[in-house]
Order: sequence, then structure tokens, then C-alpha cells
Amino acid sequence: QVQLVESGGGLVQAGGSLRLSCAASGRSISSYAMGWFRQAPGKEREFVAAISRGGGTTNYADSVKGRFTISRVNTKNTVYLQMNSLKPEDTAVYYCTTGYGSDPKGRSWGQGTQVTVSS
Repeated sequence: QVQLVESGGGLVQAGGSLRLSCAASGRSISSYAMGWFRQAPGKEREFVAAISRGGGTTNYADSVKGRFTISRVNTKNTVYLQMNSLKPEDTAVYYCTTGYGSDPKGRSWGQGTQVTVSS
């Protein structure tokens, strides 16, 4: 089973940028599509972005399309989420997971990384 550790979160002003990293261990992520989800206080965990095993196909939630970019470096066993033009509504704990779909049920999760966007 693959273990995932997210990092790179922090406090940023609206309009700013952050790059999140998801470092995997235990197994190579080259066998998995990978995704990012987020959960804001009082809300359900929601899909943000996904990337295919080879990186050639991506999918984004409408709310982040054009602002966020998911990428991966399989040789580093790491997945990234570049977040630009951040908005206060992007404030959440961000999690990475295996799989390409947008349903969070049945997934394994790391501890997440907090992203806070101030207005």
C-alpha cells in the first residue's frame, strides 16, 4: 500500500500562489492515477484535480479550472498541485490520494496540508 504525505500549504493573500507536494512511499506511484481533494470546515471533501498514471490526461473541478495545475514526477514518486490566483473560497485542507475519479469514498488519505487564503 502506498503512503502519502502532503506538504506546501500555508497562509497566502488572495491572488497569490502556492505549490503543494504529495510524496509517496511504500510503492511506486507510476502504477496509480493520482488526485487531489480538499475539505473546508463544515463541508464535505470535494474533488479538485486528477492525473493519469503517465501524466498525459488531467481533470479538474470547474471551480479550479484555469487556476490550478496538477502534475507528477514518477521518478520522484511525487505529485504536485500548482495553485495560482487563489481565492478565499480555496481555503481548505488539501489531500492527495490514488485514483482518478471524483468520488472520495473508499480512498486512503494522508494527513493533509492546510491552505488558508486571506482576502
